[in-house]
Amino acid sequence: MSSVRLLDYAQDKASDHIVPQPAVLRSVGWHGLHLELHQQPTFATDEHHHSMHVLACGFADSSNHYAPGMRSLDGKRSRERREPGDIAIIPAGIAHSCSWDTPAQFMVLAVEPTLLKQIGQDWVNSDQIELQPQFMSKSDPLIHNLLLTLRQEAEIGGMGSHLLVDSLKTALAIHLLRHYCVTRPKLFSHAHGLPPATLALVREYIHTHLHQTLKLDEIAAIAQISPYHFLRLFKQSMGITPHQYVLQCRLNQAKHLLQHSNLSIVEIATQTGFCDQSHLTRHFKRIIGVTPKQLLQSQSTSNRSQ
Repeated sequence: MSSVRLLDYAQDKASDHIVPQPAVLRSVGWHGLHLELHQQPTFATDEHHHSMHVLACGFADSSNHYAPGMRSLDGKRSRERREPGDIAIIPAGIAHSCSWDTPAQFMVLAVEPTLLKQIGQDWVNSDQIELQPQFMSKSDPLIHNLLLTLRQEAEIGGMGSHLLVDSLKTALAIHLLRHYCVTRPKLFSHAHGLPPATLALVREYIHTHLHQTLKLDEIAAIAQISPYHFLRLFKQSMGITPHQYVLQCRLNQAKHLLQHSNLSIVEIATQTGFCDQSHLTRHFKRIIGVTPKQLLQSQSTSNRSQ
């Protein structure tokens, strides 16, 4: 394989240049984040560096065996343990190469450095945000679980996918800042939730745009704070996360339209921001206890008996 000086996961199929086979799964349209799932034969990469911070995690094969191998990070070389939950961290810009001695399945998550700067703006000066390299010989259950959840989103998506990915992205960024940043962030405490006027603006924005894809960073911009702090303050004010609140609002609006309009269930699903009728039905049944069709039938029976 030819030498690769720079690997930029923001470019389409960038990793195809350093591995034998294309990724079997790639995320699409995640701002600031890119996920890939690989199933590769034995291979070794040439030395390269990334434009984004990269996290890597291996997975067991069907026989529950993990693929051993070597990794070089910033001039340091080590044979990796690669046990369940072990995470490699390759900061942007450092020299990197790796090898796998047997066929391997692994996941790669690339994170834009600007994301850490945006999330960490309330704690750390942007020029001090530097991640520490880590070989795949230490476990991190939180990152491992986040990767598994992001993999599921890349595979199936669904209603609220962008909002959920934004929430996971924020959780990942703050975890990296807390535990893998060279400069430790100062603590930030919240005595109260969002100011009432700010909360009112946020709620109005959500209700006005329920039929659209709602992204966490866009909602946080209404409050003029970082997405991470917005998550905490919103939950402190409302008792639920923004994702849960948006779902609640969509279901309430759908229920109102079912009871007070002549729209079809398909039309109501579209107007309330659900992907399709099946997504509306699934969440409606889980939260409200009946399907939209059952609600309409119950209402029809009640009207005839009056």
